[in-house]
Amino acid sequence: MDINILAFGIVKEFFGGPSIALELQGRLTVAGLKEKLEATYPDLKRLRTYMVAVNDEYAEDELVIRPEDEIAIIPPVSGG
Repeated sequence: MDINILAFGIVKEFFGGPSIALELQGRLTVAGLKEKLEATYPDLKRLRTYMVAVNDEYAEDELVIRPEDEIAIIPPVSGG
């Protein structure tokens, strides 16, 4: 089953667009998702930090992702 992952900021450039589809096989946590994404999109590792939001809330690494979840990758934000 595929899950849709939204990209914001520079992550759009890394993904080549505003979202990607990723096949979900078995149990996947946010930490596992990060590992999978960094293996496929190594530029993510260049970011000092980035957040994963699941269903409009920042997610902890141990959260298990479900097929119906809305997932977003959010890079660090700076401003002044």
